[in-house]
Amino acid sequence: MKDVARAAGVSVGTVSNVLNRPGIVSEDRRARVEQAIASLGYVRNDAARQLKMGRSRTVGAIVLDSTNPFYAELVHGMEAAAEDSGLAVIVGSSGNRAEREELYLSLFEEQRVRGILLASAGAGSEVVRGIIERGTPVVTVEDEGAVSGGSTVSVDDVEGGGLALRHLLEGGSQRPAMVYARSDLHQVAARIDGARAAAAAAGVELELIEAEDLDVLAGRAAGAQVAARSPANRPDGVFCVNDLVAVGMMQAFVYEGRIAVPDDVAMVGYDDIAFARSTVVPLTSIAQPADLMGRTALALLEEKIVGGPGAEDRHVRFSPELVRRESSRG
Repeated sequence: MKDVARAAGVSVGTVSNVLNRPGIVSEDRRARVEQAIASLGYVRNDAARQLKMGRSRTVGAIVLDSTNPFYAELVHGMEAAAEDSGLAVIVGSSGNRAEREELYLSLFEEQRVRGILLASAGAGSEVVRGIIERGTPVVTVEDEGAVSGGSTVSVDDVEGGGLALRHLLEGGSQRPAMVYARSDLHQVAARIDGARAAAAAAGVELELIEAEDLDVLAGRAAGAQVAARSPANRPDGVFCVNDLVAVGMMQAFVYEGRIAVPDDVAMVGYDDIAFARSTVVPLTSIAQPADLMGRTALALLEEKIVGGPGAEDRHVRFSPELVRRESSRG
């Protein structure tokens, strides 16, 4: 900053004002400082600035799987809201692993981020609670019970699971199944509970099929197993715990060439990612407002940042929505 001030013929204080409060600097002086910054290649040391100012302009976000389009849209909402507030979002993907989640939590706290947005893979509640108590606010996304304390943004996944199963039954399915993985995750367990309750209310048995993971390849493997069964022994309606698994299953059915969707097997996914509209047979899905969830999470985090330790916790829960397409009947 001294070099910039010397080149521009102004004081160090003026350089600081141009960087932090440009509105109070005259147009002529601001132009000279900006020209000096450009010619010298000056880049502000934000770590030093944080030490002096005692605050950062960044927030940390941890998502379960950055390859899942749902989380990409969630982060997009966070980033859009943060930009409007002059903040930046640093994103880490836990890969559905609690130990990696804990690593990112530790790194973000060390970097003195203003706050953390967390879609939890199961890191201990006491770990997150400790971060909150040491002064870094945390807003959890998807799992409102992951942490005791802190604001939350979630979707009613029990209702979502029920919506999916009821839609299959209303379309005429008599042998419904649900394909899932990672039942230790809150949102997966809630979707299973909702589907089970809907099946029980209709007096129908729900078959649970466990996949290896929550991705396309795992869905394809599960689909191949279903396709290998005789028509009388396979489900006639399948609810997949997310759209990626559903896409994989549909691919397996197409490759096998023996199962027509929805004539032989009706299908419903979850998340309503953009790709769901352009699958071989457009996929019926349970929509979550991912972008709005991200924006809301950032807004709740800002409330905690501005309000300090005494700021009230808020819990926002959205309702899922059934989006009908050609993969299901009715």
